[in-house]
Amino acid sequence: MKNDGVLLARGVCRYLRHAGYAVLTEFTLRNRRRVDVIALAEDGRIVVVEVKSSEADFRADAKWRDYLGFCDAFYFAVPEGFPGQLIPEECGLLVADGFGAAPLREPEEGRVNPSRRKSLTTRFARTAGLRLQALTDPDSGFSGR
Repeated sequence: MKNDGVLLARGVCRYLRHAGYAVLTEFTLRNRRRVDVIALAEDGRIVVVEVKSSEADFRADAKWRDYLGFCDAFYFAVPEGFPGQLIPEECGLLVADGFGAAPLREPEEGRVNPSRRKSLTTRFARTAGLRLQALTDPDSGFSGR
């Protein structure tokens, strides 16, 4: 059975895909931090979502600030009943489950600098292609990372 974080990420991905974004999960940034969900809009806008399955999960993890320079919008995704007042005001807030997500609060907008945006977009495309190849040829020995 899938854990709560995986189910929440699936719902977030469905929501973002419906909103017109291409999405990847478990994407490693250049600072070696791995985001739960990264999304790329057709116009190049980058969204990062940090999934928190419980209050304890949220309180145990402060690395989310390291993601802010890598996105135009940053959200936390939490399950129904999560104490939303814990989420910093500058961050967006999504309530999610295994089937979708709904925005409760929009984030303050940032701007990724142009050279970082180009690098992120290229790495996003390359990661997506490698993962697709690994799915279509699982015996190739390539993991898609």
